[in-house]
Order: sequence, then structure tokens, then C-alpha cells
Amino acid sequence: MLFSRRELLWMPAAALAAQRQSRRNVLLVAVDDLNNRIGCYGDPVVKTPSLDRLAARGVRFDRAYCNYPLCNPTRTSLLSGRRPETTRIFDNDTPPRTYLGDVVFLPEYFKAHGYFTARVGKVAHGRFEYELKWDVSESAAGRPLATAGAKGKKDRQPARQQGANKLSWTPTRRKDEEEPDGATARRIVQLIEQNKDRPFFIGAGFHKPHLPWVAPQKYFDMYSLDQIKLPATPANDRDDIPPIALTHTAGDDQMTDRERRQAILAYHAATSFMDAQLGVILDALDRNKLWDNTAVLLFGDHGWHLYDHLQLWRKMTVFEEAARAPLIAAAPGMRAGAGCPRLVEFVDIYPTLAELAGLPAPTGMEGTSFAPLMRDPERPWKKAAYTVVARGKKCLGRSVRTDRYRYTEWCGDAAVAEFYDHQADPKEWTNLARSAPSPAALAECRRLLQKGWKAALPGA
Repeated sequence: MLFSRRELLWMPAAALAAQRQSRRNVLLVAVDDLNNRIGCYGDPVVKTPSLDRLAARGVRFDRAYCNYPLCNPTRTSLLSGRRPETTRIFDNDTPPRTYLGDVVFLPEYFKAHGYFTARVGKVAHGRFEYELKWDVSESAAGRPLATAGAKGKKDRQPARQQGANKLSWTPTRRKDEEEPDGATARRIVQLIEQNKDRPFFIGAGFHKPHLPWVAPQKYFDMYSLDQIKLPATPANDRDDIPPIALTHTAGDDQMTDRERRQAILAYHAATSFMDAQLGVILDALDRNKLWDNTAVLLFGDHGWHLYDHLQLWRKMTVFEEAARAPLIAAAPGMRAGAGCPRLVEFVDIYPTLAELAGLPAPTGMEGTSFAPLMRDPERPWKKAAYTVVARGKKCLGRSVRTDRYRYTEWCGDAAVAEFYDHQADPKEWTNLARSAPSPAALAECRRLLQKGWKAALPGA
């Protein structure tokens, strides 16, 4: 049974008062277009001391997957606890409530249970922030939020990136606090300090490393071009990839190798800038001694390609670099400094935060709380993670990731498929869909894809 926002708000006052005495705070940090090229995930170049510091306090999920590699669909899924095939949000232009109606989004669930709720920066997709109800809802500049006034079988060609921006970067002479993400971090600190004596759910939305890569010069100076290496992709990599699996943005294929390396450097600079702003918030948690009663969860809303498969930049694929993204969670009483090898999905975040805060389990969830993994990161868990992406209005690429394999079908056609063995081929350079060394493994992946997410649940 699904409860509306109105029904939740009718909870007895005495019950809400009792909950307030035992509830943990929640700080949710959303980062736009952040991939796993960061220090705590083993990148030898990228400098991210604040992310590393958060990971040292909690659990780093090494196999976390978004359910759709684009801003509005992934955030709608995460904030509703429903998968994209339920939300039916497959682009950046459709309002999140179009098919969900009066569903209770994540911050609304906390608000209905007596929490002060606030967000600054991008938590939902920017143009649709008004569809979520918060006590405080502000842009990165601190302004109050204004309310709103397929390819078929015969046409399987590379997809043009939806809303794609040109790869561009600009070092600035501004101070951190003069950049939008710098303003977001400092406003979040104000909200934390003003509301630290009551239960809060606060969302901090950082825009970088989303394009364009704009950050103070000092973050570009942290890297030299000599450090930046391009992927050693085989020349025949694309020969066995269905064209529909690929994306293309005009101009990308005209870049020189030097320009590609400059672009990657700029992405890293923007990441390090964002990391420094995260540090401002973590310092506030230290200063106000809030770690003992606050759960902190940070996610990159999806991955991001940096010249993969001989041409791919941005997102909108179901390759590993776009489907996988960072997820770090810390909470009192949970493991610290641990890596978790189990499969988790962003649709799991809603029920997880409710459990970490001590709230009743929300209804209607299509994800599974991974709080048990924060106690025991090695315990048996779900068999697969699911990611989908649309090509036009009639075709979905549906992908399933198991511990070892990734299997993808396009437009519901098993003849247009991809099968990668991550044990032997972590970069997904060899498609084994027509020549699988292990037919049984391929058949199991097809079964999991056809049966859907319930077939992958623990114990299923």
C-alpha cells in the first residue's frame, strides 16, 4: 500500500514527538556526473582528500550502480524508491510526478516524521526541484526556489547525447566561496548549525564535475598534463559492439589526443574543487560533534565516460563507466573504513536512509535497504544490479550486472546483445554474446534480466 504525503502528515502528534527523541540526522550529498576516478576508489592521480576522509568514516561501496545514467531519471528513481520502468521517467524533460502522482519523495518522508528538511543545490533534477517539498529549498546561490509556472529494429544507430554540452573548461580567479558549489557548501553549514538541536534531513547538491568544468585555477594547478593517460583501448574495440549501445556528440571525434588529455585534466580539477567544498561540510560535522547522531550518504548520480571505447564521453550508456558510480555511507554504530564488494543500486538509498535514521520502513519501495551491509560488508547479498537507458521512445537498453558479468539487451531483442566477463575483461572490450565460453553464465544473466529485480533479491 502506498501512502500519500497527506496521509503521512496525519500521524498523531504524540507519535511524532516520540520519534524526534530517537531519530538520527541525515546529510545526503548528491554530486553531479561524478565517476569512480577518485582517490578512495584507487585512482592514483585524482586528489580527493575529503571523499577519502568520508570513506574512512564509513563504507565505500565498490559495486554501486545507478538505475539510469542521466540526471532526471536517476534522481527521480532514487528519490522515489521506484525503478525507472515504474517512474517512466527516461529523459530530462519529463516532470518526476508525471506518472507517480502524489508519491512521497525521500525528503517528504522525513518531513512527515518530524524532521526539519532543507536542500541547497541540485538534489532533484534542477528544473524540477519544485516537485519536492522541503522546509527550505534553495539554489546554489542561496535564492529561494521558484515554483513551476526509440529506435526500432531497423534503426539501430549510435544515439546522440541528450542535452549534451560541448566539452569545455575554464580556470577562474575566483575564491572557492564565490563559485556556486562553494556557496552551496557554506549555506549547508549554516543550515546544519542553525538546526543541529533538532532532527534534520539536509540535502547538499554539488554541480561539479558536471560540464562546463569551471573551477579556481589552483585546482587545475594540482595536475600536470604528463600525469594524464588515455585509455589503451584496442583498435578493434567497437567491431563487436551494437551501434545502438554507443553515443555520439558532434565535435568529440575531432579532438586531438592532447585536447583529450586536457579535458580529462579539467574533469579531475573540477572533481578536486567539489571535494574541497565537501570538506567544508565535513569540518562543520566535526566542529559541531554531530558524527555520533548523523548518517551521511554521498553518491555520484551516475558515472561519466572519459574517452572510453575510442570515443565515449559523458553518460547515457550502460557500460560500466556510466552505470557504476561512487556511493559512500557513514553512520553511528556501522563499520568504518571498509570497502563493500556486494552489488547495490541507487534505488536502495531511500529505504536505507529510513533504516539508518530509525524510521519505519517506507512502503512501495523497489529497492532494498543496504544497512545490513554497513554492519557486515561481506555478507551474502543480491545477485544483480539493473540499469536501463532509452533510445528514442520505443527502445530500452536493459542491462544486468552480476558479480562477474554484464549482460545487456537492446529493444527486447536477444539478437542485439552484449555480454562481458569482468574477471577477464574489466573494460568491456570483448563482447561474448555470440561466443560465450560459459553458456550457462550467459543463460543465467538472461534469466535475471527477463525475471527482473525481484529475482536478484537476497534469498530469491
